[in-house]
Amino acid sequence: MQTVHDLASLRAALRAWRKQDQRIALVPTMGNLHAGHHALVRRAQQCAPRVVVSVFVNPTQFGPGEDFTRYPRTLRQDQAGLAALDCDLLFAPAVEVMYPYGPEHALRIHVPEITEVLEGAHRPGHFDGVATVVAKLFAMVQPDYAVFGEKDWQQLQVVRRLQRDLGLALEIIGLATVRDADGLALSSRNQYLDAAARARAPLLHATLCWMRAAALQGHAHAVVEHAAVQRLQRAGFAPDYCAIRVADTLQPPAPDAPLAQLIALVAARLGGTRLIDNLPFAAP
Repeated sequence: MQTVHDLASLRAALRAWRKQDQRIALVPTMGNLHAGHHALVRRAQQCAPRVVVSVFVNPTQFGPGEDFTRYPRTLRQDQAGLAALDCDLLFAPAVEVMYPYGPEHALRIHVPEITEVLEGAHRPGHFDGVATVVAKLFAMVQPDYAVFGEKDWQQLQVVRRLQRDLGLALEIIGLATVRDADGLALSSRNQYLDAAARARAPLLHATLCWMRAAALQGHAHAVVEHAAVQRLQRAGFAPDYCAIRVADTLQPPAPDAPLAQLIALVAARLGGTRLIDNLPFAAP
């Protein structure tokens, strides 16, 4: 596996593949790769003969007081895991490569509406940073496919809208959330949990399952959402939201909206760690 840190080396590798008419799949990450990321790489390998994984902790998607400085950076470990998967290329740029004028002077891409609810409401500016860095990676790599995990459901919908609105010639692939045996969605932030918090963390997924079951039984969505918040509070969580939304727009559903088009989403702090998860109603 080749590791590159600059645009010239990246473009040289991509140019060689394109001369052979080889399609390229991109897996954007912030590193500290785990089994969930590895599943994204394997899915990308099903899409295209060449796979690029980017590792970049993007400063513009972190707000004041968030965990940018302590976000785990484990490049050597990431390289070893990707090499074992026969990944073709790791692109690990410095901040200066992604933001040549500095993050504070960078172009910003704002995706309206879908970025202003749920995570967007609780983390102002977060999705501007996500949309900007994803657009930069798409411009640099020009992939035929890009693979994202469904755990960050709102992010996935933002990226889909970005791709469609800009008319980008690539396909966005979503991969179902990878979970531990107890239901906890895999996340780099899980390592912040101490033993007691880790034991309680699966209640997040259990609450989502309860929300879906209650909604499918015909209970009013507002009642289900309020009860879910209370369930998490009793378990020691500090919820930001428990919501039932239309899956592709993240807007509150109309009373007659087909249940298969809905999704339950939660975000909550457990100790000092903020966790998010979701569960599409159409999922088995």
